[in-house]
Amino acid sequence: MDFNELLDLIAVLRSENGCPWDREQTTGSLKPFIVEETYEVLEAIDEKDPGALKEELGDLLFQIIFICRLASEKGEFDIHDVIDKIGSKMITRHPHVFGDAEYRTAEEVLEHWDVHKKKEGKLRESVIEGIPQCLPSLQRAQKLQERVSAVGFDWERPEDVLLKLDEELDEFKNAVKEKKHAGMEEELGDILFVLVNIAKFFSLNAEDSLRKTVNKFITRFRHMEITVAENGRKLSDMTLAEMDALWDEAKKEKG
Repeated sequence: MDFNELLDLIAVLRSENGCPWDREQTTGSLKPFIVEETYEVLEAIDEKDPGALKEELGDLLFQIIFICRLASEKGEFDIHDVIDKIGSKMITRHPHVFGDAEYRTAEEVLEHWDVHKKKEGKLRESVIEGIPQCLPSLQRAQKLQERVSAVGFDWERPEDVLLKLDEELDEFKNAVKEKKHAGMEEELGDILFVLVNIAKFFSLNAEDSLRKTVNKFITRFRHMEITVAENGRKLSDMTLAEMDALWDEAKKEKG
């Protein structure tokens, strides 16, 4: 199936003789699917599975084209307008490729990227505006910190932010001692925010790092469950020491 055939397929799904579910969808109702498909693409990338990535990219593409179809039915725009818009934008934002500008490093490209975005009206007066509120908190925090760091509002050395982490940990411990729930919540947020800044300093992605750790935990814990079940037992019947031993085994087996 080629691109135009896929467009025709979606048109059929939306037609009077098409699928009742597809006919009922709106841009709002499709939001959860866009998020879900995006994260499934990320998962396929993490797993380094080309077959899965091909499939998940197709699912995401379908959602994008579907939304374009809804917009087209309302006379707003269609997929060709979207393609034309992004194509023109990329040409404008790459004058070093399609024009006479000379940016020799990735850093120079990024430095001029925001200049082009501002010319397009994409950046407001504040450097921290325009960061989507719907982003996961770690990702949003990192984008925010990258923005303010670009204008010099940041620690000068990684050692300084590591010291700040120690300070925030101490403040959290004090809140725990005082049994102040609101204080603990606030200090925990401060700890997470500093950890994101540490990720930025070392060119790490905080959101990706946590997602990979969560997936690693799931793999190890599932190994524990399977091992216990094979022996006719349940984790809930085991002591913590026994589970710790299984965990160490899972770390060796699953990494």
